Amino acid sequence: MDMNQIIWASAMAIWTIIVIYGTRWTYNYWTSHGMEEMVAVYYNRKIIHMLAAGVVLLIIPFVFTEPLLPLIGGFTLGGFTAFMHQSGRRMYWMQNPENMNDSSFAFMLGLSVYILWILFDDPWLAVLPSLFMAFGDGVTGIVRNKLFSKRTKSAWGNVAMAVVCLPMGWFIGMASITSIPLWGLLSGALASFVERYEFGPIDDNVLIAVASTILLIVGATFGPLM
Repeated sequence: MDMNQIIWASAMAIWTIIVIYGTRWTYNYWTSHGMEEMVAVYYNRKIIHMLAAGVVLLIIPFVFTEPLLPLIGGFTLGGFTAFMHQSGRRMYWMQNPENMNDSSFAFMLGLSVYILWILFDDPWLAVLPSLFMAFGDGVTGIVRNKLFSKRTKSAWGNVAMAVVCLPMGWFIGMASITSIPLWGLLSGALASFVERYEFGPIDDNVLIAVASTILLIVGATFGPLM
């Protein structure tokens, strides 16, 4: 691990914090113009999904040669957001008092990237499930928020997620070292399907990351389907 990677990790951490705290402005703007508070919270969550996590994930394969720093970053962010929930310092503009899904998102991101990278030494394959969470689930939340003005599970959101995740799975699967585009597409389809479900503390972030990671492990182990 060289100093350049540490500098990149620090820059990513700063960028993430800027995005998180920057969404206080969008929250204040929207709520001052009549938007319900929780609607603004969920829009902000999806902005953070895409602008913070999504941007960082797209950079990771270019600047890191091993997954330790992404793992540390994911767990640090997960720990920070969990602490803010539990300490009574909840970031009201992006955290829901009824769940800790923002924390599970960060933990699962770090874990999924680390496991796939360690197993296959393939950075693009490693970030793919987390990209499903960042951009796929991000678009899903925006569509549902726009249609229903609340956090809900609707097939329209899953369709929107599939529109994002299927081509992303195909092209990143093709670009990866293992070159498994069809498995990438299938993992995007699976992620789009399981996003609709939650089982108590096992939220959609956990299901997306676990399901797509397992399928990619199977695909990378057995090789291309075509």
